[in-house]
Amino acid sequence: MGKIRLTTAQALIKFLNQQYIHVDGQEYPFVEGVFAVFGHGNVLGMGQALEQDAGHLKVIQGKNEQGMALAAMAYSKQMLRRKIYAVTTSVGPGSANLVTAAATALANNIPMLLIPGDTFATRQPDPVLQQFEQEYSAAVTTNDALTPVSRYWDRITRPEQLMSSLIRAFEVMTDPGKAGPATICISQDVEGEAFDYDEKFFERRIHYLDRKAPVDRELKGAAELIKASKKPLILVGGGARYSGARDILMKISEKHHIPLVETQAGKSTVEFTFKNNLGGLGITGTLAANKAARQADLIIGIGTRYTDFATSSKTAFDFENAKFLNINVSRLQAYKLDAFQVVADAKTTLEQLAPLLDGYDSEFGPIGELKEEWLAERDRLSKITFNRENFIPEVKNHFSQEVLNEYADTLKTEFAQTTALITINDIVNPDSIVISSAGSLPGDLQRVWNPTVPETYHLEYGYSCMGYEVSGALGIKLAAPQQEVYTLVGDGSFLMMHSELITAIQYNQKINVILFDNSGWGCINNLQMDHGGGSYHCEFRTHDNKILNIDYAKVAEAYGAKGYRVNTKEGLEAALEDAKKQEVSTLIEIKVLPKTMTDGYDSWWNVGVAEVSNKESIQQANEFRKQKLETAKQY
Repeated sequence: MGKIRLTTAQALIKFLNQQYIHVDGQEYPFVEGVFAVFGHGNVLGMGQALEQDAGHLKVIQGKNEQGMALAAMAYSKQMLRRKIYAVTTSVGPGSANLVTAAATALANNIPMLLIPGDTFATRQPDPVLQQFEQEYSAAVTTNDALTPVSRYWDRITRPEQLMSSLIRAFEVMTDPGKAGPATICISQDVEGEAFDYDEKFFERRIHYLDRKAPVDRELKGAAELIKASKKPLILVGGGARYSGARDILMKISEKHHIPLVETQAGKSTVEFTFKNNLGGLGITGTLAANKAARQADLIIGIGTRYTDFATSSKTAFDFENAKFLNINVSRLQAYKLDAFQVVADAKTTLEQLAPLLDGYDSEFGPIGELKEEWLAERDRLSKITFNRENFIPEVKNHFSQEVLNEYADTLKTEFAQTTALITINDIVNPDSIVISSAGSLPGDLQRVWNPTVPETYHLEYGYSCMGYEVSGALGIKLAAPQQEVYTLVGDGSFLMMHSELITAIQYNQKINVILFDNSGWGCINNLQMDHGGGSYHCEFRTHDNKILNIDYAKVAEAYGAKGYRVNTKEGLEAALEDAKKQEVSTLIEIKVLPKTMTDGYDSWWNVGVAEVSNKESIQQANEFRKQKLETAKQY
């Protein structure tokens, strides 16, 4: 067997170039490129290897380690987990910045490869720059913080260890049932250390994403459950989208009169214009979906984790009478809510299940009536107007009219957030991709954003990571260069992180940032006030209690983006139309009134409420929580 002498880093890059994925008869490279922030611990190893011969890998210079890793995650998510970017960082703070991004990818079951530098394997110069010391072990480094947020984790202290580690990492990343981030930490001296690698290690390696088929027992049991039910409901999760199950979902839903509802990850698997699609379920769901869930006697969960937002903290369904059928490639997820389990690919299972359902028709009433009722409410939300004398309906018992007027005067706006959102939905091209992650916008989007083209809705809501929005937009644009990408972000999330806006401008990857500025963490402010608290440290106010009024458009313009400032529907429409014509990235700053987002529709969220308080309103909130928990399912 032939040998080839390479450094560890050179061997890694050569290996990445030879990894291919095979899906439904198509074969293509699995690793598209590498995001990099070079520094102490990776520039002389990984940096040298990429400079010498990157092969087909595209190398993108990130601006923040967390930001570029979030971009890599968004790329993989938009590519339906079938392609990835690797991410390389320096030691110490550089690798520590990966923790949040890795956790976000893990919560969403998204594969990506993290390659942080590490301290010296020889320990000769210890403690090196950016190395901390622990009394109980000299082997602990910053990268140990990545172990609980990685699906696979390893540390390379000898060049030959790279071979088995990489094969294991790619096995994990290309397995739909356990996909997530793989972290391979490489000691910085080892990155440059040479070894005679077997040439066979660098041969073209194909990873097959074979669709796992259900066994007869699973198919028969699933068919029996559905035929025995009167009002089944299909819950479309992210797994249904990654599987490409759109067509068969629509066929089964239409033929057997079964309504569809969606999780955040599953939204736009089937476009909203499909007559039986009732929209998002749960805490951020539509009234139509939540009403249907209450009636259902069988919930067919397809590729979903059943998070608290989807299940309204396990109060969304009639648990006394409803049964559960779960179709999931993950055995862990299939077992949720004591369901009948089908551990298999969603599309394959539904295609094999369809013939077994012939002759069945559900007893659900007119699904269209539920949908029309919701669309009427959506229409109302599109026309919210501000009244300086009386509360608008959305404000309820939150801010006083005086405080709301103060916001209107300072931000110079009377624009409602829901009106702005629906305006955007109406104006942007139907094949545009919308992205968001945290704050009040995910709830509003799941309710009122109606995708008419599949796979154009991209929400990270497994971890609700503030800062994902702008970073993720870059990753999506890399995955879908021919489509416009609009990231909807609150001022709070924008301030957390927007560094990759500069990367998008630098690499001529046009993204459109739509920034909703209500001068505060509005979502969390709602949470504290909804549960009896006051408005405490969630508004953005100065030392002398004045509302902050930041010119975000000027920030974007300083970076080189095209900036817009709007505070009316007409101004927003004009900005959106002009932004379509731009070749550079854009930022549309929308000043909106706080408390003008959507509210819960027949849903409840279980959050910790103080059991002891001197405020009657908090005492009442705690009593209400106790009552809800009496009816909630506990497992």
